[in-house]
Amino acid sequence: MLRDQLTAAMKQAMRDKDKRRLTTIRLILAAIKDRDIASRTDKKASGGDEDSVVLEILAKMIKQRKESFVVYEEAGRLELAQQEQNEIEIISEFQPRQMPDDEIAAAVKATIAETEASGLKDIGKIMASLKGKYAGQMDFSRASAIARSELS
Repeated sequence: MLRDQLTAAMKQAMRDKDKRRLTTIRLILAAIKDRDIASRTDKKASGGDEDSVVLEILAKMIKQRKESFVVYEEAGRLELAQQEQNEIEIISEFQPRQMPDDEIAAAVKATIAETEASGLKDIGKIMASLKGKYAGQMDFSRASAIARSELS
């Protein structure tokens, strides 16, 4: 389970006295706990420790850091941009291998066939199916663009 891997990595970072890695992993674990608490208060029956939930959190954290990286770089704050890049690398270690564009295209085409999608109105159905199958492995913005081009 990813949560167990993260906890073990945090302990190893403590032993290694790697402050950057330790801080980043603690941020990930805090985000996971926040999601657990939110799901309890919303009375949702979602399993808080499912790998798909953790992968979703990791993807969100990477996206946030990429946006911050661009902002810092444009502002000339290269030390902060480098810090964001380091965090992206650490967070990425816990994600599965990302699918290349050709594999994304093949998965989108297969999902279109499975869901019998016929037009752009079916994008939501296609994306929901892809997110269920390929959580954390695929750039869903690319998949959406491919699906739109296939259906139009």
